[in-house]
Amino acid sequence: MSGGVYGGDEVGAIIFDVGHQNLRVGYGGEDTPKAEIPTTLGVWEEPADSSGIDCNNVTKKHYNVDVTAIQVRKKDMEIVSLMKDGMIDDWDMFERLTEYTYKQRLHALSEHHPILMTECPWNTRLKREKLLELMFEKFNVPAMYICKNAVLAAYANGRSTAMVVDSGATHTSAVPVHDGYVITQGIVKSPLGGDFITMQCRQFFEEKDIELVPACLVASKDVVRERDPPRWTKRPGPQPSSSWLSYMVRELLQDFQMNCLQVSDSPYDEDMANTLPMKHYEFPTGYNDDFGSIRLMIPEALFDPSNVKGVGASILGVGPLVTTSVGMCDMDIRPSLYGSVVVTGGNSCLQGFSERLNRDLASKTPPSMRLKIISANSSSERRYGAWIGGSILSSLGSFQQMWLSRQEYEESGKLILERCA
Repeated sequence: MSGGVYGGDEVGAIIFDVGHQNLRVGYGGEDTPKAEIPTTLGVWEEPADSSGIDCNNVTKKHYNVDVTAIQVRKKDMEIVSLMKDGMIDDWDMFERLTEYTYKQRLHALSEHHPILMTECPWNTRLKREKLLELMFEKFNVPAMYICKNAVLAAYANGRSTAMVVDSGATHTSAVPVHDGYVITQGIVKSPLGGDFITMQCRQFFEEKDIELVPACLVASKDVVRERDPPRWTKRPGPQPSSSWLSYMVRELLQDFQMNCLQVSDSPYDEDMANTLPMKHYEFPTGYNDDFGSIRLMIPEALFDPSNVKGVGASILGVGPLVTTSVGMCDMDIRPSLYGSVVVTGGNSCLQGFSERLNRDLASKTPPSMRLKIISANSSSERRYGAWIGGSILSSLGSFQQMWLSRQEYEESGKLILERCA
């Protein structure tokens, strides 16, 4: 490596963007991640090989990683997430996932590439130290840097100061970023995200008595008319665990979400919703139907949670999240935050998301402020916002002196984390 410059032309940095649902990983300087791997793993236990030694009750944990392996039906395999509240919770599973990523997806040696890791703005000091230790001690990376995903999402959209609205699987957050630093006291979170929308879809289908069966359990199906009971046969095999079944059903519901749901331009009105064209959807069992007003009613919860059963009045919709967050910041920077509201995260791919946020904020923004919503045109750019920002940052010449090198880690230990703002 030339003169300690880790991001020189010879060696590309690897960007790890760890989200609640997926790990996005790839080389710096590229447009999109090379791989997207679920952060949920299939876990099961088997008796350890005793090899002549009497060791009763000793079990060995096995892990299935990545989409194809998770979808294999195993009798006692549980589906477990290694994330909690946007932070890494199970380090053993994270280690397995990282090993798999290097060997199977990147075909790279960890000691050859510096890595840039994303983290959520509320990540704890303890978890950051653990991550630093794991990457330097176990994976022997030559250098690394940890950066807040909101900052990177702002960079991906060409901004160093922005209000980043990130709507992902477990929550929606509004994070103010000023000159590349997160303003911690201005972060506002809501527990409504993609998983909540999935739950709403599930409730709707249960009320309608529509059976949700994942495609991998269906051996064959007949063509039936609209709304007729499905005729299908079940694929033989071991009875899967309930966590595996609910994971596969969630995959099916997410497909329905991406194909059918749409955010209404204005607050939900049933009469208006009924005038919109219906969307046809066929389930793996062959059951098919046209869906109308429900397409707008379910995502409405993100913007106006007041009408949703079981949701407290204290939970804010996406518009109020932004205005509350801006209100908690210094008067001087409020105009620049309203002037660049960056929309990112999986839910922002729902049709009409940015337009509705623009409308909600336009009615709340003070007349003196200029409001601008920045939303990338392609859905993949919105989904991979933080990863793309990391890709841009790691390939900038001005960033090369920011890396925390292995040598510095060996000299100063975890204190070098202070440099990762």
